[in-house]
Amino acid sequence: MYKIINSLLIILLCASCSSETPSPPPIPAESMYFPPITGDSWETKSVADLGWKPTAVQPLLDYLALKNSKGFIILVNGRIVMENYFNGHSATTPWYWASAGKTLTSTLTGIAQQEGLLNINNKVSDYIGTGWTSLPLAKENLITNKHLLTMTSG
Repeated sequence: MYKIINSLLIILLCASCSSETPSPPPIPAESMYFPPITGDSWETKSVADLGWKPTAVQPLLDYLALKNSKGFIILVNGRIVMENYFNGHSATTPWYWASAGKTLTSTLTGIAQQEGLLNINNKVSDYIGTGWTSLPLAKENLITNKHLLTMTSG
């Protein structure tokens, strides 16, 4: 009896699984955009321009509000697709984000390494010069970018 039930479950699972996995909509092949250093204008893209489902936006916003989110932003190639604030917050509302800064820093560092702009195994002073700590130079030169990312610099 166990073998029959087991076989039926396997057949049911195989029949319910699709061999085709849905692929995300393609990201437009356009150049990366960087906003100007001065001013507050920023290029945007619409959800519809990207071929995304506009009808999915409101349920997403409702969910974010329900989860007490303060802000939410989607960037595609540097352009703003969505930027929304909740619970009385705005783009200029101060907010203590604590460890979220670590996530942003590690993400940007990973991108910089991928782009060949830095190597996390190199010493920090290769990038910002010497004298950035109160340590003697010999000890300062032992600290790598990876040490800072993993908070094991000393």
